[in-house]
Amino acid sequence: MSVAQPLPHDAARGHVTGAARYVDDIPVPRGCLHLAFGLSAEAHGAITALDLDAVRAAPGVVAVLTADDLPYANDVSPSAHDEPLLATGTVHYVGQPIFAVVADNHLAARRAARLGRIEIDPRPALLTLDDALAADARFEDGPRIYRKGDAAAAIAAAPRSLQGVIEIGGQEHFYLEGQAALAVPQDDGGMLVHASSQHPTEIQHKVAEALGLAMADVRVEVRRMGGGFGGKESQGNALACACAVAARLTGRAVKMRYDRDDDMVVTGKRHDFRIRYRVGFDEVGRIAGVEFVQYARCGWAQDLSLPVADRAMLHADNAYHLEHARIESHRLRTNTQSATAFRGFGGPQGMVGIERVLDHIAHDLGRDPLEVRRVNYYAAARDTNAGGGLSAPRSATPSPPEGISAKMNEADLASRGAMHEAVEPEGPVAEPPPEVQTTPYHMPVTDFILHEMTDRLAETADYPARRAAVRDWNADNATLKRGIALTPVKFGISFTLTHLNQAGALVHVYQDGSIHLNHGGTEMGQGLFQKVAQVAASRFGVGPERVKITATDTAKVPNTSATAASSGSDLNGMAAQAACDTIRDRIAGFLAELHQADPGSVRFDAGYVQVGGERYTFEEAVSLAYQNRISLSATGFYKTPGIEWDRIAGRGRPFFYFAYGAAVTEAVIDTRTGEYRLLRADILHDAGASLNPALDIGQVEGGYVQGAGWLTTEELVWDDRGRLTTHAPSTYKIPACADRPDVFNVALWDGANRAETVYRSKAVGEPPLMLGISALMALSDAVAACGPGYPALDAPATPERVLAAVAQVRA
Repeated sequence: MSVAQPLPHDAARGHVTGAARYVDDIPVPRGCLHLAFGLSAEAHGAITALDLDAVRAAPGVVAVLTADDLPYANDVSPSAHDEPLLATGTVHYVGQPIFAVVADNHLAARRAARLGRIEIDPRPALLTLDDALAADARFEDGPRIYRKGDAAAAIAAAPRSLQGVIEIGGQEHFYLEGQAALAVPQDDGGMLVHASSQHPTEIQHKVAEALGLAMADVRVEVRRMGGGFGGKESQGNALACACAVAARLTGRAVKMRYDRDDDMVVTGKRHDFRIRYRVGFDEVGRIAGVEFVQYARCGWAQDLSLPVADRAMLHADNAYHLEHARIESHRLRTNTQSATAFRGFGGPQGMVGIERVLDHIAHDLGRDPLEVRRVNYYAAARDTNAGGGLSAPRSATPSPPEGISAKMNEADLASRGAMHEAVEPEGPVAEPPPEVQTTPYHMPVTDFILHEMTDRLAETADYPARRAAVRDWNADNATLKRGIALTPVKFGISFTLTHLNQAGALVHVYQDGSIHLNHGGTEMGQGLFQKVAQVAASRFGVGPERVKITATDTAKVPNTSATAASSGSDLNGMAAQAACDTIRDRIAGFLAELHQADPGSVRFDAGYVQVGGERYTFEEAVSLAYQNRISLSATGFYKTPGIEWDRIAGRGRPFFYFAYGAAVTEAVIDTRTGEYRLLRADILHDAGASLNPALDIGQVEGGYVQGAGWLTTEELVWDDRGRLTTHAPSTYKIPACADRPDVFNVALWDGANRAETVYRSKAVGEPPLMLGISALMALSDAVAACGPGYPALDAPATPERVLAAVAQVRA
């Protein structure tokens, strides 16, 4: 069986040889044009004059487009229709596109775009959280609040209490391949779009709106991306729509790619947060009640900010049972880039908040932070038997999608930015059993495995002895101080917008026994295609080399959800499994009838099909089925079961299951300069019954490094005019090879998923990023060794912030 095998990425050879083709590598039709945007240099203001004569006269320019030249919808928003493709009278951030230049080559378009004379009457710009709060600039009428119990009363009655605040910076996606699109007009009036996008259906939808076409007239193809991390869920809409409009206008193919500086200036980032907290606890650190106030800087347009902020609230508990909790969330509007999806989608920010609380409690009590974390863990899962498994009988044929409410009307249904209250039924939701511990949003936690995972990791990482060694080191060294921290991860898996938890697949088996697979997920380097191919091969009992992996294509699988929310393997793997099983069952039924056997006794294994006393090669069985007119093509559909969620009330079961993990990080700081190094990281991560351990370990390694980078070196800086000053690799510092821990140990937890997922695996896209929180806590631990005060270390913990924190604790 090919699942669970550590097979290499299907395009690994192409990646390292350069043969793997990305959008910018696609051979373009003769006469292909290139597009670039003219951008605003003001954060907020009214456009009073726009002189583009020099742009039109520039060498190689074919056309120049403004908002008045757009034939239909001037909108690229994934949510509230508040994001014009080209500015209309007012600009809202530095880098907002105002006009588009179409030229015969990329450099000509870029050079011409700089020649536009734009006069803007500046208006006051809201650049910071404090600016937005003072102006009451927000994307909902007031704060969203989730409650469980009576937090204020519990805090007042607790033996001890404290309060604090943490600032958490944003993050640039820094995908290796920048945003890119290629639009090719078709002879039937339709449009073919090649996009570097995690969400082909949204590209299809927005291009159709921009051209006044039906979605069936627009085909979007995505073979692969050079990284996405959420930055290509909605941010590619502008390029695809602009290229499509220009292609329709000129009748020629049009291509666009952002240069790195433009990409960083124009596109959205991870939301930066401020989290205030107040907590009551006892002498062992057990939390009696906690209150959080989360402030999210959302930028100038709504984009996906509401579900991002929601998920930050949903992960404010992380791994800890909070009997009394109040979580208040403010979604604030500023004149900066529209913040967007980023790996973890708000969950990391929420988790940093509670991890700061636990760290602060431990410091106040003088206890090992791990002891305080353990005492607050959810109760261990009662039954360790996951049930079902690979031998479980096949479930009933998936039912078709449920009817869509008339309330959906003009909502962008395929986007996570769709308003829940417009598309979701309002409560009530089922009450959880009284004996089961629940999250602050009242979801039962029945699969908690962090007690045993923490025990295993503490043992394999030698945590107790190393903590003692760190204490001894700090007693003997005045300049270099060490810190160590073990932090857990509990991350909910599913789209919180229920109807997005669906997927489709298309499978063909050809008469020679080769298999063609297409599904709605997109490949961005994470190995999704390889995993789903392994699922397909296992269903037919053949090797994965028989499965041809093809590009994601809206003409083959319609109405796809974004490859996001860590759901790619869960959704598309199950859809592919359903399609393969349909074909396999047809072949089995035919052969059983031929040999007067029970269809359930037919076995597909190791490239053969066994029926009664007869054995066929897979090719022979397929050929025989074809000759007897058995259909060898099928679609598959899957929808995640058991999800119910009332967003307004903050009650329900928004997740199908939780993925878990834990990490130990040891760090050392130089108290004279604030510089630091991560010395060692030990990780144990829960991938369920992994579909491909090699790919999953790679995801865990990369997730940890990206999470640690977000919380340490990656600092976004805007000046007082709203200009992003960290807009290039020279000023924005992602972790490099030398920044990884000197010792880096990663292992997967050996245990099947209790939920009925594809082969009992678990999602492994987003959860590992939050393992990097242990790096921030290790740095905090090192700073705490410098004096009696609490470090209160903000993120990113740059050397400057570490040095300031050292001075603070000594004061």
